[in-house]
Amino acid sequence: MFGIEKSIENELTKIQKSRPVIVFTEAEDPRILEAVCFLTRFCRPVLLKKRGEVKRIFEKQLPHIDESRVKFMLSQCAFCDITEMKDLQEELSTFLIQTEKDFKGNKEKAIEKLKDPSLLGIFLVKGGYANMVVGGASTEPVKFLRPALKNLKTHDIPCEAGLFFFSEECDEAVFPYKIAVFGDVGINTSMTKEALAEVAVETSVIARDLIPQSILPQINTCIVSYSCKGSDEGPSVELVREALKIAPRLILEKTKMNQKYESIKIVGEAKISTILSKQSAKNYFKNDNDVENLVGQFNVIIAPNLELGNFLYHFYSARFPEAKKLTAIYGAGYRIIDLAMDCSTKDVVLSVKANLLRQCQSGECAETQNDRFFKRYKILSINPGSTSTKIAFYEGENEKWVKEISHSAEDLKPFAGKPLVEQGTFRKNVILKTLEEHCLNVEELDGIAARGGLLDPMKSGTYEINDRMIEHLKEAKNGEHASNLGAIIARELCEGTNVKCFIVDPVVVDELPERVKITGVKEIRRKSISHVLNQIASARRYAEENETFYEKLNLVVCHMGGGISVGAHKKGRYIDVNNALDGEGPFSPERSGTLPVGDLINLCFSGKYTKQEIKLLNKGRGGMISLLGTSDLREIEKRIAEGDKEAENAFEAMAYQISKEITSRIPAFDGEHIDQVILTGGMARSKLLTEKIKKYVSPMNCGVTVYAGENEMVALMKGVLRVLSGKEEPKIY
Repeated sequence: MFGIEKSIENELTKIQKSRPVIVFTEAEDPRILEAVCFLTRFCRPVLLKKRGEVKRIFEKQLPHIDESRVKFMLSQCAFCDITEMKDLQEELSTFLIQTEKDFKGNKEKAIEKLKDPSLLGIFLVKGGYANMVVGGASTEPVKFLRPALKNLKTHDIPCEAGLFFFSEECDEAVFPYKIAVFGDVGINTSMTKEALAEVAVETSVIARDLIPQSILPQINTCIVSYSCKGSDEGPSVELVREALKIAPRLILEKTKMNQKYESIKIVGEAKISTILSKQSAKNYFKNDNDVENLVGQFNVIIAPNLELGNFLYHFYSARFPEAKKLTAIYGAGYRIIDLAMDCSTKDVVLSVKANLLRQCQSGECAETQNDRFFKRYKILSINPGSTSTKIAFYEGENEKWVKEISHSAEDLKPFAGKPLVEQGTFRKNVILKTLEEHCLNVEELDGIAARGGLLDPMKSGTYEINDRMIEHLKEAKNGEHASNLGAIIARELCEGTNVKCFIVDPVVVDELPERVKITGVKEIRRKSISHVLNQIASARRYAEENETFYEKLNLVVCHMGGGISVGAHKKGRYIDVNNALDGEGPFSPERSGTLPVGDLINLCFSGKYTKQEIKLLNKGRGGMISLLGTSDLREIEKRIAEGDKEAENAFEAMAYQISKEITSRIPAFDGEHIDQVILTGGMARSKLLTEKIKKYVSPMNCGVTVYAGENEMVALMKGVLRVLSGKEEPKIY
């Protein structure tokens, strides 16, 4: 059976930029609540129930669901009881009076209608509070689908499709590739040839949007005529044939928008029995070739009326209970998800993900006009580097713009030989100029997230910038580094405003237990200096994608860049990591890594190198630069492909040492199971490297997830967002 869930999820992960707000109108239905537990990665759910009532449903009817998953789901949801939200009640009733003829200024009637969860969900979407509404699982079409289409449809001829992905039990001779799509014309009160053609084409488009061509090369569609002689109860043969003449033009218009629709073929008309049964086809057709050409050729079947459409959907649902199935609507701007009343939890999850994918493919995943349920805090991230300052502006989780401001040698010339802190005002002014170019004032921000610098060792988290922090950074108490400027710039930007400023997971985060710090030389102790911001951000990302908390997981995170750090994250604590700043651990493109101590001592006292040269060999001219003369992994892979054995050996050694460092973190978890290994950083873009590491660490019996690149700007924003939204208390330095 084609893995439709994995296919949709993979594609959605690639193209989804933000999580839309979805209202679930049937929050008392256990199937819906269980489904929401597996959807928070892709959407922001609004449940039309009180939080306490939802918790009780989980306790009484869904005790089998992991408690941490339920808690995470509840933390990601908004809850709406309209009877207690008087301000929202006032806003929505006023909106209805102004826009709906049915209410004619009658506020009491509008308020009464809002007590119906289905109508409330529909009006929340119409009023710009949510992107989609989900219903139909336990609500009759007359109470959900009909009013939803009346209020939200964007086209005069909407249609609904039911998609089935059958198991091995289904005869492929009936449905090629074990995939069937039933199109329903029954939601349209009258059917013209133009409308019928459009329903056929748009149903086929839904199929093409969700099923890759590699799985189903061509979409073959037929329209069922109710009878060969014609009938008032469904499309006659003549009406179907007229529609078939129009369909090619509609497909051509679609193909101009996207070439993939060229694979859609509206093949012909037929009676339903001749499509689904070879025996019926033999009785109907005299020519055996006609039978073979008809049966088992169609994946998309356009039913003539509501009754037959519903019958086909429910018949195959009952006949093949293991089939994966989903529903999708055309003509409502991707704003309605109408579930079947016999849907399972998995059907709900699949239907929501499928509709989200279609919304993303269409480019219509816009933000809601109103952010009542999920406030879009305005946050500026600041990340100073040695010769550049990177800034990014976010509204909620959505990146609005990002800019890396380069500082030329001429720009930095006045600061030559001076402490880095002297650059603070200069860089602040450059940032202000950039904000002005984007028509953004500091006063409009809710918070600033700055890269943390070399401070005293601290626990992980988001810290509000205070006087003590600024004092330590200005005096470079723990050393000079460009990141020291982050908090200084943020504090200066916020002066005279109500904007709060923070740092997030600076490089000096230290949660290492004593056993990790002790070495065999009393004067030497191991330090925790690493790529902690990206490490913890990657760990949190993995937790969110698996609908749970960072604090519930055991993870090994390996950041692979110019330096390599491998961290052990035990249930929300960063308990072991190599000192990547000093080159400890595996060798990297430019760092030597941990070396044989005796040989290093001999080299240091050989007279061949000065102290400065040794330090440069450790960090800057070591690793791949020392071995191969380059730190560019792409060049090294090219040399390997061309048969360079020296490059191959060096690459293999680096992959081996990284893997050895990863597996060395096993004792940190005190015998507990490790949930996942995460590979991140710039070098994680190398498939050759990540595949070798996966092979080497496979005996750990946990999966390996790759998050290529660094996501520091997002990590800064998310740390501040957690504080502003009340999910985390800011820490004090």
